[in-house]
Parts: sequence; structure tokens; C-alpha cells
Amino acid sequence: MKISYNWLKQFIQLDWETDKTAELLTDLGLEVEGVETFESVKGGLKGIVVGHVLECEKHPNADRLKLTKVDIGTGEPVQIVCGAPNVDKGQKVPVATIGTVLYDEKGEPWEIKKGKIRGEASHGMICAEDELGLGKSHDGIMVLDETLVPGTPCAEIFNIETDAVFEIGLTPNRADAMSHHGVARDLKAGLLQKDINMELITPSVSSFHVDNRTLRMDIDVKNKELCPRYCGVTISGIKVEESPSWLKNRLKAIGITPKNNIVDITNYVLHELGQPLHAFDGSKINGNKIIVQTLDKGTKFTTLDGIERTLHEDDLMICDAEKPLCIAGVFGGENSGVTQSTTNIFLESAYFNPVSVRKTAKRHGLNTDASFRFERGIDIGSTHYALLRAALLIKEIAGGTISSDAEDFYPKKFEDFQVFLTFEKVNSLIGQNIPTETIKSILSSLEIKINNVTETGIGLTIPSYRVDVQREVDVIEEILRVYGYNNIEFTQKLNASIAGTSKFEDYKLQNIIGNQLASLGFYEILANSLTTPKYMELSNDNKADYNVNMLNPLSNDLSVMRQSMLFSGLEAISYNINRKSNSLKLFEFGKTYHQFDGKRVENKHLSILITGNQNGESWRLQSEKSDFFYLKGIINRVLERLGLPLPKSEPVTSDVFSEGLNYKIGKRKLVSFGMISNRILKHFDIKQEVLYADFEWDAVIELAQQQHISFTEIAKYPEVKRDLALLIDQKVSFEEIYNIAKNSEKKLLKDINLFDVYQGEKLPEGKKSYAVSFTLQDDNKTLTDKQIDKVMKKLQGSFEHQLGAILR
Repeated sequence: MKISYNWLKQFIQLDWETDKTAELLTDLGLEVEGVETFESVKGGLKGIVVGHVLECEKHPNADRLKLTKVDIGTGEPVQIVCGAPNVDKGQKVPVATIGTVLYDEKGEPWEIKKGKIRGEASHGMICAEDELGLGKSHDGIMVLDETLVPGTPCAEIFNIETDAVFEIGLTPNRADAMSHHGVARDLKAGLLQKDINMELITPSVSSFHVDNRTLRMDIDVKNKELCPRYCGVTISGIKVEESPSWLKNRLKAIGITPKNNIVDITNYVLHELGQPLHAFDGSKINGNKIIVQTLDKGTKFTTLDGIERTLHEDDLMICDAEKPLCIAGVFGGENSGVTQSTTNIFLESAYFNPVSVRKTAKRHGLNTDASFRFERGIDIGSTHYALLRAALLIKEIAGGTISSDAEDFYPKKFEDFQVFLTFEKVNSLIGQNIPTETIKSILSSLEIKINNVTETGIGLTIPSYRVDVQREVDVIEEILRVYGYNNIEFTQKLNASIAGTSKFEDYKLQNIIGNQLASLGFYEILANSLTTPKYMELSNDNKADYNVNMLNPLSNDLSVMRQSMLFSGLEAISYNINRKSNSLKLFEFGKTYHQFDGKRVENKHLSILITGNQNGESWRLQSEKSDFFYLKGIINRVLERLGLPLPKSEPVTSDVFSEGLNYKIGKRKLVSFGMISNRILKHFDIKQEVLYADFEWDAVIELAQQQHISFTEIAKYPEVKRDLALLIDQKVSFEEIYNIAKNSEKKLLKDINLFDVYQGEKLPEGKKSYAVSFTLQDDNKTLTDKQIDKVMKKLQGSFEHQLGAILR
């Protein structure tokens, strides 16, 4: 939310520096996230001075240019080449001096420099109003008042306004601070705690009176629950035109584009007092009747943006005797708004049910300044006052007469909340004794009425503008933020409780594996769990029927919860590759979401994504491309770190992989991994291989909890290594050799390693050569050659019998 400092000063006459005010606002809970400088004319006309044209002659080398001598107040006249047809001797004109920065129509800066134009020196520029940002005309240069003194800064002549604009990160509960008046009220309370007592200036509406009653509108509120208060007045004989400069500057400072005086005034009062208003063209209201009601489901209605919308039966509408005019509290209709030809208006100020407005706005995908405030709850007590304030401004700026009573439909008045505040609760919750007089002063400064004071506490009435203050703790929060969080003392003693937790807690295992992967050069990512339903079409593993859909999606691309960790990870891969980061190692702990038979299920996962080279470029190391076996090694190390045995593997069945494996322990799948298919990579515009592993983290945790640590003493006797070069069929895998060896010799065989694979012309067709090393060791004695030979012959026989292997 943007707040103009100059606008604030209309309510509280503060002359503090901007930074100091921003600090106080932040201390009060209105966090200032940044401060921008606003200038009514971009650049503030810096470097633009009044010039007196002393000479004006035809340019010797150009028919359409003129050569001028201009007095700019520096003593020596300067020569300026000018192409404007209306420049003439004796004129007072605006001159952009050397070094001045001007801005083009797109807001791009350009600097005035010394130069030559058709061979003649030019030391500045005589400006037209569009070149200065003072208007749109480019018919010729501006001619100023002849009484002006050369060298006078033009910023003084045109009264350029400079403002500081606070960007406030407003929390959802602070509906009372969604206006300049609300922020000024907080500032007043904060200043009082610094012993600075300032008056809060509220615009007067005492001059409001009815001029005639020639244009009366009957108001009929059929749904009193959705519209507890509705106010309106008619104004006749107005003239719709451009707003005055002061009004346009106020709106432009906070990022609102001025439209016309009527619309600008409604926007002005909205940001001044926090009350949304709407102006209807009186001639377009049939039957001189305003009806507040809901309409039948399926009713068509075209809004101001030209879009035809289908109404819900719970959408509250503002209608005339024949048709709907406006979606209450959200958006106006196409054929009811103010235009240049409007002469009579009906001005609306109302309080609409926050829940109803929020649901309607979400249903139609609309988010306006009005709905933003109605959704959070506005001050129902200021609805009528805001109407009078806007009506007086319209009469002042757009002319016209008040042509009806200011109707106020408010059948059941909202009762202010009553709260009893105990001093003991204040001091125990804050942790520090605050003097009773200080508490009373803070509450009074916030316009919270003190009904009675006892030895134990205070009886309070909460004003209607604080819709979020309903409990004793809410009042204490108000006291604390004004008293100042920084003023609460802290002790040197720290109390803490030590909770007994299992070493297999999820977060502990995540930290262990996260640290392990980080030490291997991986980066952790955290992707959005919301995703697009289009990804469901990329894999048969995902089904649209299993989607967990959002009731109020932020957008169509974020309308479902993800069924897979893969696609959000590929978005990160694609994003980085497009920014020339081609070697990536990423991991993410997260959840997937499914819906089966009406039940929603969350599953925890660990995903790993690898692409490009294993390590960065270096003169010492040769870049090595990441491949399937590199990923497999990472997965094995993760499982080993958790104490899990080497799982059984089987070919992966998921269509997201072009090739890959599943790891299982028993019937539980632990991880699927492999190379992502080109079909999916193409969808993300990825043109290099991507390796992916998806851990079923719930299963991993469950199995890790079942493992028990076991250990053996370091062997006292030496180990022996023997190698076999086996000629085998190409379809035989190392896993088969490994399993046969383990089954053949369970006592002495400690390790098996494949250290060379050869396939070439010298081998028979369909054959390959595996060089395998075997490590043998006896824990109780030194092995003899006889024992070793016996084991190796046994292994060789098993390979020959079961695999048809031939010893090379």
C-alpha cells in the first residue's frame, strides 16, 4: 500500500524527516518496505531556467532552423539552435541548460549536451511543453510571462510538487490503516508516546446542505445481511472534465492514473478515508430506483472491462428498476458509469459483508481497490461521513447542486465491542509493568473509549474502525505496538525445555541427507506445491481424477496441487539453463498430493535432479559428464548413510524415464531413478540429458527405523585379492555375477568389484569380457594358497555352469 507523505501532512502537521517518520511507522506495526520519491513532473525541471531571447536569425545552413542568442542569467548569452516556428526575439522561454536530463514520452532519460547543428554551435535547448512534461503540445516552444527574470528556475514558476511515498507492507488485520487518515491516526498515537502532542485534522462536512430535491432516488435494500448500511445522494448539473493539478498529483503519487474529476474524487476519498464509493450516471438509472439484491443464477452481466460475466446466486448486485448496474463492492457495470456527457450522478457509499465480497471477487477473478477494503472490513461508522465528504468535493470541483437528501439505510446499528482489560493480564502478557496512566493515554490516542477504571482494570468500548479488536489480547497488542516493542526490556536469563525425540525424526533424517548432498555439491530447492493441470498430460503416472483442485486458484497455472515432484524441478532446470547455468545438481524435500475416492493423501518425497557435468571447469580436473552411474552412486550413498541394505533392482516402468531402475526392499519401493525421456524434456525446452531420482521418503523413514546398528572388529588377518576375466553373453549383467558369487561362497568372500568391461572385434559376436576382482579373508587365520585356489575354482565353476562363462 502506498502512502503519500504530503497527503499525510494534511491530517497531521508533521515536519519530521522522511526516514524518521518511516521508522516510527514501522515501530507502530505499519512496516515501511521502501520510500520512493514522486515528482509531479519527472526530473522536477532541474536545470530548466527562464531564458530571454536577445537575437533570433535564420540559420545560415538550414531553412527551418533559427540561430538565437539567449540570456539565461549567467552573464554571457549562449547560442542555441532552435527549430520551433514560433521562436522570436524578445520572448521569455524555458531553456534546458547543458547537463540537464529530460525524459521522452516513454520515460527514458536523455541529456542535453554541447553540440553542433548544421555547423553552428548549440549550448542548450529551448523547450516545448511536452519536452518538459508540462503538457502534450509540440506545436512550438513555450512562451513565458515577459516579467520573469532570466535565470529563474522553472521549478519555482510551475510549482513542481515533490513527495515522499511510503510503501507499507500492510498485514491483513489492519483494515483501519488502509487510508491516509488511518495512518495519520496511528502516527498521532506514536508521537504522543514521544511527548509530541499533535492534533489529528479531520475534514469538515458541516457545510453540507441540500440545494434542492429535484432528483430523488428510492433505495430498496432487499438483502440486509449482505448490505447492513447503504447511503446515497444525487448531484445535478455537474461538469465532467479533467481534475485540478493538486488532485491529480495526490493520485499519481500513489500510483493511480487520473481519469476525470468525478472518478478521481471517489478514488481520492477512498484513499483518504478508506471508504469505497461509486458514482452512477443518473440518466442511466431506470425508474429512479436503486435496489440492492441478489439475482438468479446464470444471469449475464457485462462489467466495465467489457467482459460478460455469469452471476452466481449469492452475488450481491446494485440494480435499478430494470437491470443490474454494479457488482456490489467489486466492480461497476459497462453502461452505468460516468462519461464525459454525464451531468447528473447518484453517489453511493455502503458497507457490504466482507465474506460475501471476498467470495464474489474470487469467483469472478476480480481484485479492485474497493474489494480489497471491503474484504477486510471497513469502518461502518464512517460510511455516511465519507458520502458527505465526497459530495462536497464534487460540488467544489465539478460544480452542480445537491439535489436530494443524503439517504442513510441503516436499520440495525452495529454495536461497538465492549472489552474489560485487566492490568494483570497486560503486564503478564507483555512481561513488563506498564504504568496505568500510560495505558490510558495510549488507548485514548487510538480513540478507544474508556468507560470506567477500577483497581484491577479498565472497561473499554472499541470504535467501529477497529474491526479486528474484539478481545482483551487484541487490546494488549494495540497497547504494546504503540508503547513500542523496542521499549520492552529483556532479561539475561534464557529458559528452555529439552524435548526427548527419536533419532529417526523426519526433520533429523532430512538434515542428515541434506547435509550429505550439500557436501557433494548439490543445492536445495523449494518449489511451489501449486502447479498447472497441463502437466497431468505428460505422464500416465498422473491422472486428472487424482487432482487436488484449488477452490480459489491464484491463476489457471496454479490451480492444482502437484502429483509429482518432477515437473516443478524441471521448471527450475529450464530456468537456470536459459540463464547459461548448464551444470546443475539439485535436490528437494517436499510432498505430492492425490485424491482417491474423495480422500486426500499427502506423500513425502526426496527428489534429485542432475544435468551437465559432475564438476565445474578447472585446469586441474577434466570435466566429466554426469551419467546414470553417477546418479546411481549418489543414491547408494544416501541409502548407506541411512543404514539401509543394498536394495534389489528391477527395470523402471514409469514413462517419465527413457531408461532407469526401481530399488525395492521386500515389496516396498524406495526410489525410482534414471534418465528423463526426451518427450518430457522437450515440453520444458531442455535440450540436454537430465537424470532424476524420486525417493519414497515415507518408506525410507519407516525402513530406516527398523535397522539396527551392528559392528564387527577389524580383522587381524590379511585379505587376498584374485581376478577373473570372464567371456560372457552381452545380456549377462554384473548383478547376476555378483549374486552367483555371493551364493557360491558366503564365508570367505568379502567383496566383489567389476573393474573392466571390454567389447570389441577380437571377441566372438554377442560376447563381452568382464574383469572382476574378488576379495577373500578369514577372520580367524591367514588363508593358504590351497584354500584360495579352492574358492576360485568353485567360483569359476559356478560362472561356467550358470552363465556359460569362459575364462579368458
